[in-house]
Amino acid sequence: MALVFGVEKKTVPTYMKYVMGGTSGMLATCLVQPMDLLKTRMQISGTLGTREYKSSFEVLSKVMKNEGTLSLYNGLSAGLMRQATYTTAKMGVYQMELDWYRKNYETDPSLVASMSMGIVAGAFGAMFGNPAEVALIRMMADNRLMPEDRRNYKNVGDAFVRIVKDEGVMALWRGCLPTVGRAMVINMVQLASYSLMKDQLRGYLNEGIPLHLSAAMMSGLLTTMASLPLDMAKTRIQQMKVIDGKPDYSGTIDVLKKVLKNEGALAMWKGFAPYLIRMGPHTIFSFVFLEQMNKAYNKHVIGDSPSDEAPKKP
Repeated sequence: MALVFGVEKKTVPTYMKYVMGGTSGMLATCLVQPMDLLKTRMQISGTLGTREYKSSFEVLSKVMKNEGTLSLYNGLSAGLMRQATYTTAKMGVYQMELDWYRKNYETDPSLVASMSMGIVAGAFGAMFGNPAEVALIRMMADNRLMPEDRRNYKNVGDAFVRIVKDEGVMALWRGCLPTVGRAMVINMVQLASYSLMKDQLRGYLNEGIPLHLSAAMMSGLLTTMASLPLDMAKTRIQQMKVIDGKPDYSGTIDVLKKVLKNEGALAMWKGFAPYLIRMGPHTIFSFVFLEQMNKAYNKHVIGDSPSDEAPKKP
């Protein structure tokens, strides 16, 4: 509840902010999962000693030819689980941070405040979502391995059970450090830039889908450029196998050093095109879905009309 001119006014309850945040991410994932698979295959290309793909188009061609079109959705169950955990926590925490800031300072957050809140929300969400992240990376990478080396997880539940059974509970949090680091960078840039872009574009566009799309597109480009090296390190750590107690990489820095030495500086941004194509639309769809769910909840549950209160920005 909030007081407006001395009258108690209903607001979106906290639990619904979590629900809408997670739902928006899951809906977006259903649309961009193929791009996530292409990005992952590009990032782990070269780990077997040879460069398997020259471009994203070659990945797409080989996957469709050798594995079938439906294989582009390998790992979808893990992707949805990741959104149900990571995005639900991230968006819910960020929404609460925004509400707290506006309530206490009676203004929209500054650039520094937006970035700080994005970092906290990203770190919190990443720790919750890391197990699903591990399962997702392994399921998307599995078909590129020789048949005898494949894990053949049936779904995300089977992946969790077998990882715990074969490698221990802590294996579910393998790569947690780069995952948290990536999430902090992504959310520092994504959430803060989206909010700020919306503020800047309001002078040219009215509140609505065109404004949300424009802000999300710019946010997606900035986020891709800033986060891809950490995403590549996270991917390689989470899909690696530990043989005789010896892992391929000892940590994030080790991944980045070996990539720089063996594959060159540009390899840090390997998979840029599919990552951007995945990140851009995912950012767009997530925020648009979230805005529309907020708008629908305010209209149909709380009873606010658009003229009473513009939808709150995430």
